Amino acid sequence: MTKKGKVYLVGAGPGDAGLITVRGLECIQLAEVIVYDNLVNSSLLKHARHDAEIIFGGKTSKQHTLTQDEINALLVEKAREGKTVTRLKGGDPFVFGRGGEEAEELRKAGFNFEIVPGISSSIAAPAYAGIPVTHRGVATAFMVVTGHEDPTKEKTQVDWAGVAKFFGTRVILMGVERIGTIAEELMRHGASPETPVAMVRWGTTGRQQTIQGTLATIAEVASRADFKPPAVTVVGEVVRLRENLNWFEQRPLFSRRIVVTRSREQASELVRQLGELGADVLEIPTIRIKPPQSLAPLREAVGGLGEYDWLVFTSPNGVDAFFREFFVHHKDIREMGPLKIAAIGAVTSQKLAELHLEVDLQPMEFTTEALLAEFKKSVSCENLKMLMPRADLADQRLARGLEDLGAIVDDVDAYQTVPDTEDRNGHRARLLSEGADIVTFTSSSTVANFCNLVDVPALMKHYPQMRFVSIGPQTSLAAREKGLEVAIEAKIHTVPGLVDAILALLTKK
Repeated sequence: MTKKGKVYLVGAGPGDAGLITVRGLECIQLAEVIVYDNLVNSSLLKHARHDAEIIFGGKTSKQHTLTQDEINALLVEKAREGKTVTRLKGGDPFVFGRGGEEAEELRKAGFNFEIVPGISSSIAAPAYAGIPVTHRGVATAFMVVTGHEDPTKEKTQVDWAGVAKFFGTRVILMGVERIGTIAEELMRHGASPETPVAMVRWGTTGRQQTIQGTLATIAEVASRADFKPPAVTVVGEVVRLRENLNWFEQRPLFSRRIVVTRSREQASELVRQLGELGADVLEIPTIRIKPPQSLAPLREAVGGLGEYDWLVFTSPNGVDAFFREFFVHHKDIREMGPLKIAAIGAVTSQKLAELHLEVDLQPMEFTTEALLAEFKKSVSCENLKMLMPRADLADQRLARGLEDLGAIVDDVDAYQTVPDTEDRNGHRARLLSEGADIVTFTSSSTVANFCNLVDVPALMKHYPQMRFVSIGPQTSLAAREKGLEVAIEAKIHTVPGLVDAILALLTKK
């Protein structure tokens, strides 16, 4: 039986990736084809299946990658192929999103569809700028109109006279390039020239920019600020509340563009913490974690665990890789036997704690040197057999140092790090065109692969303000060997420590 295609018309929210609905995220994860718009936060694409076909169908006021008719035809074509299609649209698909037109075409062609509402920028962008669209005693209603139409046309679907006389808040979408004409039209129909106006660009994202004026002045303010789409315009007395309610733009890293080079699997916590502090985060993973070229050595080591006295883990990736193989051959964690465990790093220890395993030896400082010092001080290593499941290209200093203390060390490839050259979310292109304030490095391999992916000297020439931040000494050394000056190194070599270093660097007086 031939599978029948289905299309999900999904509102991706106003820009902040965290504002997508749970159902919307599910639709991204199950899609075989994703067609997304210009205003969709491309970070959402990281949740797509690795084999999903990703198609950009974005439109701006002056450029269409695909026309609306072409998008309609594309959705029908993919559904006809029996595919599960997720159509991602900025905001809500039925609020000036032309989702109704796409649904009509699908119904006409006989295909099933589902509408997944999203948070509209008409309420979200003002909220992130500290402007409630309704407020008791100030505005008891709000309207949303398109500013895409020229209000001076003889025939217009927008009743600008009615908009001017409306007693509540007026929210105008897509009106940046016509704001002067719109303001004049509203005043011509009786709106006070002193009516407060705010315009919010890239609302709910780290790129958010807000300007304020009145109907009489807003066109000049926008021109002076070189204010560009996409933006939401708010007209009404609620704009005055921004002075006390502006919350998002007060965050310590607001408007700072920060690059995260960690692997896709590991980046989420760093991205989340920086985003909560208001940063405009560019996720540019430079490495991918893969199984080693040969699993035989690791498999042999797991089969002979009884021969070892110590397991030594230097990263959470090593823990994941080792126990993935362990549980292929064993059903019970107790089959590990009386092994002792050493670990570098809080996250590595946390991974072990999730398996209800205690760490017997862990240095306060998360470095190779510190672990060697702990072994030298606390353990007689002579003739102890140690297993170290690590990356294929891991630094050999730890293994050699333990051998110098008398241990017999099996340094086994448990995983490999390979360059991640994909730019699915378009963030590398944004870095090249817009630059950044900070580039973060969390390992030596992120340094090496970032330098291979990007012409760093050329980038620094265009954006000399860009600085590099390292999670620890070995990473800093790798950066300096590549000719990069490390502006600051995390005192505690963890993600929170890295965030603290960034805050210290960017917020110091």
